[in-house]
Parts: sequence; structure tokens; C-alpha cells
Amino acid sequence: MIVRALKINRVSLNACTLLDLLDEYVTEFPEHTVLAITSKIVSLCEGSAVPVDSIDREELIRREAASYVELPDSEYPITFTVMHSTLVPNAGVDESNADGAFVLWPHDPQATANMVRAYLCKRFTVREVGVVITDSTVQPLRWGMGGVSIAHSGFKEVRDYRGEPDLFNRPFVMETAAIAGGLAAAAVLAMGEGTECTPLAVLADIPFVEFQDRDPLPFELAAFKISLDDDLYSPIWKAVEWQPGTITER
Repeated sequence: MIVRALKINRVSLNACTLLDLLDEYVTEFPEHTVLAITSKIVSLCEGSAVPVDSIDREELIRREAASYVELPDSEYPITFTVMHSTLVPNAGVDESNADGAFVLWPHDPQATANMVRAYLCKRFTVREVGVVITDSTVQPLRWGMGGVSIAHSGFKEVRDYRGEPDLFNRPFVMETAAIAGGLAAAAVLAMGEGTECTPLAVLADIPFVEFQDRDPLPFELAAFKISLDDDLYSPIWKAVEWQPGTITER
């Protein structure tokens, strides 16, 4: 796999559209390539932000979350939230590199991924290319931020091994590979977490990705999500009291 982060000029809130940005910095895009885009750059381009002095931060987090849990005994100022079926701190509300604003998650990251895939196909006359919208989060019991996928288009999100034989002809029971998540993790590692100004990355030489010349269908997106009762960490989820937020999941 080859991951190439793209250096851009600093982007301010509402300074340009996302497609204007791609026009300037994505100069070629061959078949069987994936474009990774950070959620923050999507939000800045679409204006998903509010001034820090216009609202209380905790009120904003509860407003943006689909559900949330407050842990008063934690030493960290974190509210755990669920957004688009993803566990994230603080509903994605972020002040870093934001010039006095709370940057929110994109309004509809899946629609953005679909739109960018269509743009790439038309501009570069390609059929099988992909898009992944990324964010950063933390893994329990480990230091360091890592990338996660919050939306994708143009390829299958997971590689399902269940029912296939292992090396000793024993069928796999639970094994699935998170293709979108793995691409996001690799892209975010290359793009960085600080002042690199590299919110775009091109991923190539990825034979493990099964491309599709279309957007993911609603039932495919739904099939990837796990209910609270079926989740591996269900006992931990249920050990705390989750509160409903304001946002209704799309």
C-alpha cells in the first residue's frame, strides 16, 4: 500500500468549497485509488462550526450527540458520545487549528463521500475509485490518536471471512477485516495530527480493496452497524447511563 499525504495551504472557515479545494490540490487520480479526507476540512469548507463565545461547550456537545454519557469521576474533560454509530469523545467538537471556533462533525459525511466519488469519476474519467472521510479518536488502554472512518464510498467496507476455511480447514466464525477503518488509520497516520496541513491523502496499490462503481446502498451501510446488544463491548456500554442527545442519526 502506498499512502501519499497532500500538502495544502491553511484553510479557514468558509474560505472555499470542498470541490474547489480538490480542484486545486488533486491533480491526478487513477483507477483503483482511494482519496482520504479529514472530517475537519469537510466541516471548514461547509461551514460546520460555531464561535467559541457563542455557546457553552458542554451544551454544544449534548446538542450535537445522538447519545452521550457524562463521567463525573474522570480526570479528563471528556463526554463520551455516539455519532453516526461511532463512539467519539465530545461529539467531535474540536477547537484545535480552528481560529476561535468549535468545529463540528460534517453535516452529512456519507453524502459528502458520495458527492466526492462522483466528482472524481467525472473529472478524471474513472469508474472504480473510493473515498473515505476520516476522523481521529483514541483506543482504550493505549496512548495515541488513530484514524477512523466515518463515511466511505466506492468500495466494500469490510472483508468478510466468516464461513471460509482457515489454514487448518477450520471455518472462521467471527473474523471480518475493517477495510474502510484500515484505510482511514493509514491515511490519518500519514496526514498527521498537528500543523502538517495535509488533510488529504491518496491511497494506491491496495489489492485487498474490493471496489464498486457506485455508492454504498442503504442496506450495506446498515449491515455494517452493530446494535448495542450485539456489540462485543455490550457489558461496558450497559454499565453506564446513556442520555439521548439532540441529533437524530441519519
